[in-house]
Amino acid sequence: MPNLSARRLAACVALLTGLAQAASAAEILIGDAKSQLESLTVAPGGILIVGSTSTPFVYKVRPGSTAAEKFIDASAEGDGTFFFGMLADAATNTLWTCQLTPVPGMTPVKRHTALRGFDLSTGVEKFRWNLPGDNSTCNDFLIGPDKALYISDTASSKIYKLPAGASAAELFLEDRALYGIDGSGKISVIFVNGDKASVRVIEEGLKTPTAVEPAGDTIWVAERGAGKAVSIPMPK
Repeated sequence: MPNLSARRLAACVALLTGLAQAASAAEILIGDAKSQLESLTVAPGGILIVGSTSTPFVYKVRPGSTAAEKFIDASAEGDGTFFFGMLADAATNTLWTCQLTPVPGMTPVKRHTALRGFDLSTGVEKFRWNLPGDNSTCNDFLIGPDKALYISDTASSKIYKLPAGASAAELFLEDRALYGIDGSGKISVIFVNGDKASVRVIEEGLKTPTAVEPAGDTIWVAERGAGKAVSIPMPK
C-alpha cells in the first residue's frame, strides 16, 4: 500500500512505547483471508482497530480476543467503499480514518476520498473533510510535533496538513516523488543517531504487509495478502 505507515514506525517506536499491550494472540483473522487489511492502529487499553479494502467496515479486536467486531459501518457511503489509513489519537479520543469511494461508471477507476474522525470509544463520527479534486487517495497520516495531522494523498502526490482544532486541511507539500509510495514484503526498523541512521530488517516473507504499529513490547502488522493482523516482538 502506498502509505506513510512504514515511515511512521521509527517515530512510533520512540513515541508510543507507553501504550498498553495489544491483544495477546499472535495472529488474528479479520473476517476471512480475503478481507485485504490495509491499515491498523492500537487504541488505549490495547484495542486493535483494523481497516479493510474489501468491505466498508472498520473492525475492532478487544484485548484477549481473536474475534473481530464491526466498529464502523460505511456501507451507506456507496458501493465499493473501503478504508485505508487508521490512526488512534488518544489525546483527542479520535480514530482517524481514510475512506475511499469509487466514482460510478469511471474507467479507469477514480475515487472520491475523505478524512474521517470517529470517537474512539463509541464510533460516533466527529469530523469529516473531503479531499479536493475529482480523483484522490487519502491514504495515511501521522501527528506531528505541532499536534497537526499530516495526510497523504498518493493519487495526487500531495500531503495535507490539518492543524489541531481546524475544520479543514491545507496543502502542505506537493511532489511527484510522493506518487504511489509503497512498501515491500519486509518490516524494518530505522535507528537514528544524530545525523546518521541505520536500517535493520526484523521480519521477512510476509504476504503484502501494509501497515505497522508498535504497542508496548509488540509490533502489530497488517498482512494484507493473508487477511491477518500479526504480532512480532519489539526489537531490543
